[in-house]
Amino acid sequence: MIYLKSDEEIVLLRSSNLIVAKTLAELAKIIAPGVTTLTLNKRAEEFIRDNGGVPNFLGYGGFPGSICTSVNDQIVHGIPSDNVILKEGDIISIDCGVLKDGFNGDSAYTFCVGEVKPEVVNLLKTTKESLYKGIEQAYEGRRTGDIGAAVQSYCEERGYSVVREMVGHGVGRKLHEAPEVPNYGRKGNGVLLKSGMTIAIEPMINLGTRNLIFEKDGWTTRTADRKPSAHFEHSVAIRQGKADILSSFEFIEQVLGDREF
Repeated sequence: MIYLKSDEEIVLLRSSNLIVAKTLAELAKIIAPGVTTLTLNKRAEEFIRDNGGVPNFLGYGGFPGSICTSVNDQIVHGIPSDNVILKEGDIISIDCGVLKDGFNGDSAYTFCVGEVKPEVVNLLKTTKESLYKGIEQAYEGRRTGDIGAAVQSYCEERGYSVVREMVGHGVGRKLHEAPEVPNYGRKGNGVLLKSGMTIAIEPMINLGTRNLIFEKDGWTTRTADRKPSAHFEHSVAIRQGKADILSSFEFIEQVLGDREF
């Protein structure tokens, strides 16, 4: 069932997403060669709790981390570990969620670790741009297929592939609600978007093949050809004429400045 949110509930969703945004910016300050993904996880959980939230990924379906940390060819759901040490030239996708006042925030960003190869930087730029192409279609009267078609065409025209097995989703009192929001599709198809719906749009885009492999840990997915993957995500509210973006990359961009990509 799809739940339409009131204006008051959307205010609460924005508040949860604001903590997510600021958490990701805190992590941007310490992402560097030599840092472990477990260090990032500990800092994220500490910051979330200090700001009145609860890390909603922790224990979700048995997930052991407060954030997902997916490095290089890992697409999503990477488990933070003391054994994963970032190195120069890596990329790391961090997916973060917060529960506060009964509502969930959810957003993701892919960071560069030091100097990254130009072809990988272009993957990150295109994936981030495709997120906003999808958001442009996320308003009342459009359909989920319009969002997916916008993301898919933007990325495939530039030579990248779109992950099919994982998709965006509704977000609200539950972290994952209906409807599913694929990053591929046909214009005019899919679920009709109505004002008050709140969804997470999250392109997962690969440099090489779209095929993936599930790792033995039961969570981590990686590209079948071991080429890099990027992931960016915003939570948005459906409105008339234009989506209302509830999460934010502004704090991350302030931290990174011209070091973003």
